[in-house]
Amino acid sequence: MQTNLADFIKDSPEGQEADAILRTCVHCGFCLATCPTYQLLGDELDSPRGRIYLMKQMLEGEPVTQKTQLHLDRCLTCRACETACPSGVRYGRLVDIGRGIVEKKVGRGAAAGAMRYALRQTLPNSKLFSSLLRLGRGIRPLLPGSLKDSIPPEAKEMQLAGAWPPARHTRRMLVLEGCVQPALAPNINAATARVLDKLGISLIKAENAGCCGAVSYHLNAQQEGLDYMRRNVDAWWPYVGNEMEINARQERGGVEAIVMTASGCGVTVKEYGHLLRHDPAYAEKAARISELCKDISEILEAETQVLANSINSLPVNPRESKLAFHSPCTLQHGMQIRGVVERILIAAGFELTVVPDAHLCCGSAGTYSILQPELSQQLLKNKITALESGSPTCIATANIGCLMHVRGGTSLPVSHWIELLDERFVKSAHA
Repeated sequence: MQTNLADFIKDSPEGQEADAILRTCVHCGFCLATCPTYQLLGDELDSPRGRIYLMKQMLEGEPVTQKTQLHLDRCLTCRACETACPSGVRYGRLVDIGRGIVEKKVGRGAAAGAMRYALRQTLPNSKLFSSLLRLGRGIRPLLPGSLKDSIPPEAKEMQLAGAWPPARHTRRMLVLEGCVQPALAPNINAATARVLDKLGISLIKAENAGCCGAVSYHLNAQQEGLDYMRRNVDAWWPYVGNEMEINARQERGGVEAIVMTASGCGVTVKEYGHLLRHDPAYAEKAARISELCKDISEILEAETQVLANSINSLPVNPRESKLAFHSPCTLQHGMQIRGVVERILIAAGFELTVVPDAHLCCGSAGTYSILQPELSQQLLKNKITALESGSPTCIATANIGCLMHVRGGTSLPVSHWIELLDERFVKSAHA
């Protein structure tokens, strides 16, 4: 694609990055078939190729309108187009740049701006979110239907997180607790700690680490998002350091990885090095953090032999349940991790059903389900139909946003897959 960026952007780091991305696009249209919003709306401006044209026009100095903003807002940033693209167009990065510019040029109405501000102040603040969730659940029976449905009830399995093993192993890894996950599903990280403990790895937490920064960054408060990222780098650095420092002080608590149990956080932390590359105080540290960031599936895949021995040492049971696995977009398209979780679950004794159109988004997409409820619900309905088509007894996923969204559309139990693996160990141990 030929480009001629306007003076206001062409010499900036973002402009140079956007220009390079635009020039990789060859207009082939492969992305259209994989785009969830294009499938629903049939409007090319609601496809990656159409949105790329809109962003190109904007970056070349053409007028920017609310129509441009609408079509960019409708994008889920699921990045299925990146998986399908033969030219390697980094669409997700381009749309972040484009949205940030549109926000400055077009702005928002008072109501829309207030909604986005409230989300940015509430979701990344785990203590505030937890308090508001408890309050909402307390008065939930008194609320009208639509508002009542927006507050997730407390599921039985979420009431108490199981025991967190003590840090007793030489091998240690950090975990990102996350912002909403501790309140909505506290057992996920505890289950992860128990599974890793069986593999001879202690999972530890770092005080002061919090939201990964994705919420603010993708709501176009990009500097605010970068500040969350810097805070996490600072919180993790005493455990991490550079490779030489870690080798010199393993006995003092150095860690070998930073574990992500929410793929939405994982894809963001893996990009810290890129997003902070122009910050002289954080560029090197952020790159090191991204290098150490691993989805929990990557950790278990690397421990295949130890995991296999642990599973094989358990009493032999028939397959316990028929399971549908929903692979989050952030896992399969963002981090490009496909088939790993499925292989682990099959090895652990689960029967996996075939899920049609497994590459399509469930409609959660961070805050998308709140800001674009109509499209989100259509995508959820389609996803539930696909997940239930194989008559599973339960559904598993790998991201807290997907888990809560899918749980709201089905009567089947929905869990994080690491919880099911943890239960498999517990049940087998008591068999």
